[in-house]
Amino acid sequence: MDIYLTNSLTRTKEKFIPLKDEEVGMYTCGPTVYNYATIGNFRTYTSADILFRVLKFNGYKVDYIMNLTDVGHLTGDNLGDADTGEDRMVKEAAKERKTAWEIAKEYTDAFLTDFHKLNLEDPVRFVKATDHIEDQINLVKRLEEKGFTYKTSDGIYFDTVTYEKNTGNKYGELSNLDQIKEGARVEVNPEKKNPRDFALWKFSPKDVKRDMEWDSPWGAGFPGWHIECSAMSMKYLGDTFDIHVGGEDLKSTHHPNEIAQSQGATGKKFVDYWIHGAFLTVDRGRMGKSLGNAYTISDIEKNGFSALELRYFYLSGKYNEPLNFTWDALKSSQNALTKLKSQIASFKSQTERTMLSEEKEEKINGFRNKFTEAVNDDLNTPQALAVIWEMLKSNIPSPDKYDLMMTFDEILGLNLSQVQDVQKVEIPENVKKLITEREDLRSEGKYDEADKIRDEILKLGFEVKDKPVA
Repeated sequence: MDIYLTNSLTRTKEKFIPLKDEEVGMYTCGPTVYNYATIGNFRTYTSADILFRVLKFNGYKVDYIMNLTDVGHLTGDNLGDADTGEDRMVKEAAKERKTAWEIAKEYTDAFLTDFHKLNLEDPVRFVKATDHIEDQINLVKRLEEKGFTYKTSDGIYFDTVTYEKNTGNKYGELSNLDQIKEGARVEVNPEKKNPRDFALWKFSPKDVKRDMEWDSPWGAGFPGWHIECSAMSMKYLGDTFDIHVGGEDLKSTHHPNEIAQSQGATGKKFVDYWIHGAFLTVDRGRMGKSLGNAYTISDIEKNGFSALELRYFYLSGKYNEPLNFTWDALKSSQNALTKLKSQIASFKSQTERTMLSEEKEEKINGFRNKFTEAVNDDLNTPQALAVIWEMLKSNIPSPDKYDLMMTFDEILGLNLSQVQDVQKVEIPENVKKLITEREDLRSEGKYDEADKIRDEILKLGFEVKDKPVA
């Protein structure tokens, strides 16, 4: 069955055709490990995980790489110019009175813990910028040899005008960077030949010894943010590979810069399919640390939810369309997942199989095909969930529903195989509380109110069977 993906490079949904028949090279821009990743960040990583699973589900061998940025990402990126400001690692190190190396390890470990709580599958490799300094220096040298660089007082820059003139390629295909005018960013660097030019290597400030700095042919310093992804992706996946994933915020500068420096160095097309996840809003507004709503997995757990319930919430929206987070929406996802697990638990206790009629066999195959069509159609997880709930309401036998759910969960990643059978299901505290309230109401003869609570319990995926009131 064919896979279709929306390619940001062409701005159209296209049939996926890999460079090699049964193999796919895939790279995802991972976190800058100076703080905890937010639920907005993890929406993108979950989308990448779904794509990874869909490709494998369709029989591809996927060489999946994700980077961990632990140097070179400057704070000016938030203000419109990624070549200005402080290194995020250095700034956080000063704030916490630790070294940049300690900050990198602390938040890398935290990221991986949260990554696994969401049941995201490990890529073939996590790659760190600081482990690939030599690769980045060598890539800058290749660009220098081709005449695409120049030196300023603070670093080595990529010359976008010369790149366009000498290669015939247009810079900024993914965004509107070709429309940027002088002064459009937070400040003007008078040493830049063009406001679109960007740093490949930054010099260490004079009379300052950084935790993270390296010798280079141009002087002691550290790599620019963009060069790491080109160097590492091409090292492991080749000069041209299939898929590059990231958040839509990276379309403005980071990914166009990756394309320019990679194609400038190799003379080849860099990536065939660019897949971008849409923003996660909070209460219909922007998410931000200054707003106090840049929630983390820890915040989710402190409010009584699990990471897998958050994952279900992500699945309820299409990856490239805005999704609005509210606590009520997460509660709805929690209820839906609880109900789903409850049904699967009941299926586990019904192991007896019966001979299938032709009609039911057709239904089973139909549900399997409809689910596959949904996820293969640009990762349409909301449609896939709709197929699941339709299947669960059908008259096909419970053991076959269970088998289908185990197949579907290869994509959903909700750990449904870990659900215990109905005799071993642990009843959540909120359900126990409602059961107690209902029993009290029944003992007082308040049956109408008790019925309302019974309906609420049913929505949570549990059914109450009454005994006669004494």
